[in-house]
This record gives sequence, C-alpha cells and structure tokens, in this order.
Amino acid sequence: MKKHTWFLTLLTTLFFLSLGAVLLWKTGFFQAVTSLESLQTYIQAFSPYSHLVFFLLQLFSVIIAPIPSNITAMAGALLFGTVPAFLLTWAAVVLGAAVVFQLARRLGGAFADRFVSRALSDRYLDVIRRKRDVFLAMAFLFPFFPDDILCILAGLTEIPFSRFLVLVGLFRPWGLLVASAVGGSVVAIPTWAMILLGLGGLALFLLGLKYGDRVEEALLHRLGKD
Repeated sequence: MKKHTWFLTLLTTLFFLSLGAVLLWKTGFFQAVTSLESLQTYIQAFSPYSHLVFFLLQLFSVIIAPIPSNITAMAGALLFGTVPAFLLTWAAVVLGAAVVFQLARRLGGAFADRFVSRALSDRYLDVIRRKRDVFLAMAFLFPFFPDDILCILAGLTEIPFSRFLVLVGLFRPWGLLVASAVGGSVVAIPTWAMILLGLGGLALFLLGLKYGDRVEEALLHRLGKD
C-alpha cells in the first residue's frame, strides 16, 4: 500500500470510528449501559428499528471497544428472545472481528497502537504469534480475555484470514450464547456455578497453553499415519 493511500485509509478509519463513538455518546448509550433495564429501554426506543440498532451495537462492541457485548446480548435477549439475539450478536461479532483484523493487517501498528495499549500488546502479541490457533481458540472460548483486542493483534501476525474467521466463528459464540440464554431466561446460572465455570475455564486455558503444541503435534502425526 502506497504511503499516501495508507495515511488516507488510516484517517478515514479513525474518522468513522470517532463518529460512531460520538453517536453512541449523543444517543445516551454510555449512560444506558450501566444496567440491563436501561440498556433494554435504550434499544427499545429505536422501534421499529430495534433489531438493526441492536446489531449495530454489537458490531460497535468489537470495532469501538470497550462495549460489553455480553451485557448487550443479555439486553437483546430480553427484548427479542434468546435465538434472535444470539444470531444477531454472532453475525455482528464475526463481522466486527473481520473488520478490525483486516484494518490491523493493512494499516499495521499505526492502527493497532491507537486501540491497544503497549502493555497489552507486549503481553499478548508474542503468545499469539507462538501459540496462534491454540491461544486464540482458548481466549475466544473464555470470557475473561480481551477478545476484541486479540482480534486486532491477530491481524499483526501471519495467521491466514480464513483460519482466523473459522476460529472466531467456532469459539467466540459460546460465551455470547450463554449471555443470550441468561438474558432470555432460558437458563439461570447461580453465582457459585459461575465461579466454578470460571476456575475450570482458567485451568483448561493454562493446560492448553502448556500442552497445546504437544497435542497438535500428536494429532498431526496421527493424521499423517492414516
């Protein structure tokens, strides 16, 4: 990409991202996000375009961080039901992840540095490069990792875009599905169960980071024999 084209693309991207953030602020989103009830009221106020607004909010949750997509998914499930809210969220999150990945890949560190702190970049970029599929799959699966930031950092690595999309499509939806199910009153998870799930997820994540390469090599060796 030529330097002037690269610079123009960066400026245009930052302009639209800033415009989106201003629109959210002007419409009262950041005040509404403090509770499920107020967030539900915020989305419902845009009827008959509530579904579209919900989709755009979930898209912005990836592109304009930090917007808690899980909380927004719960509010959407209260309004539209579990399945519609989940499908809209899944589509928006995959699209948003693809957008930030491509922006990071095309614009490089100049784009990433505006959205990812140096501390987070130092913490995650090297492990994404080394562990790649294993780390991204684990991080997308569990809710305590900055998924949106990881999507940006992944664009700075050599991971193929198609493989990245598969990882996002397969592993990011599960936390969103749980949030949608809770919001739609399909399931009710007590606090103690959430703590146990979190501890179990952390243990699996650490094991995956430590032994993921060995498992991958063993699987590839086995497949090579068949």
